[in-house]
Amino acid sequence: MFGVLEGTGVTVLDPRFHRIVPGSARVERLWTGARWSEGPAWFPAHHMLVWSDIPNDRMLRYDALTGQVGVFRQPARNSNGNTVDREGRLVTCEHGGRQVTRTEHDGSVTVLASHFDGKRLNSPNDVVVKSDGSIWFTDPDYGILTDYEGNASDSEIGRCNVYRIDPHSGAVTIVTDDFVKPNGLAFSLDESILYIADTGASHDPANGPRHIRACRLGADGATLGRSEIFATCTAGLFDGFRLDATGRIWTSAADGVHIYHPDGTLIGKVAIPETVANVAWGGPKLNRLFICGTTSLYAVMTHTNGAR
Repeated sequence: MFGVLEGTGVTVLDPRFHRIVPGSARVERLWTGARWSEGPAWFPAHHMLVWSDIPNDRMLRYDALTGQVGVFRQPARNSNGNTVDREGRLVTCEHGGRQVTRTEHDGSVTVLASHFDGKRLNSPNDVVVKSDGSIWFTDPDYGILTDYEGNASDSEIGRCNVYRIDPHSGAVTIVTDDFVKPNGLAFSLDESILYIADTGASHDPANGPRHIRACRLGADGATLGRSEIFATCTAGLFDGFRLDATGRIWTSAADGVHIYHPDGTLIGKVAIPETVANVAWGGPKLNRLFICGTTSLYAVMTHTNGAR
């Protein structure tokens, strides 16, 4: 019961990673039974984590008070990335629905974006809400390539873009169109940078990108300017990621979670015995990292806190 879970552990690669994870910390496997776990989102008011099991077309919930796991929504239109907006509502990217939705406090679902320029989106993947209420999401084609994670279909738009939903008008605009397969995304603490993962190597292992780019926001806070490669994945591909309260990036990879200092240095790893798709901070103090492995939900306590 109190031993180390096989295939887990913490690796320090830079002195700056010392003491970020307690020496007594152990990776816990909280639940298993998914086909592809993704999109964890923490609801502090309910002490609950919601995440997606894309191929099984369901969303699951973990009750942190009881340790119980149950179905949050099924069918779920092959939901992928999730986040919580400034009013505590769930915002979801749906592969099957090819749309971004918001679950209201009464349980009803509002469609926020389904088309651009009269054409259906591909399969929205991950989403983040800026402090001004605008919603930014990636739209690769993973959910329409086959029936496994959505519904096989041709792309109407013809490319994979990153979009912004205006908080006042609801207008959907492209903020960048030069990614191969844009995936996870998150803002820097001051929102001057939007970090975006490109997983183009999933279908072009030799030449496709497997990195996170740091994109500078324009003066208007609604557009993107110049960008540069922040980090290149050394194990598989980056997928979803989150920042902690000091600006470090905790990102998914094939061998677990990789932790990057804001200067781009890989400073440590948390090993997980499955490919990791995404992470989220939770717990009363946001110092518990929830980790979506392929089939399972994991967690580890840390000495840092998630960015609020």
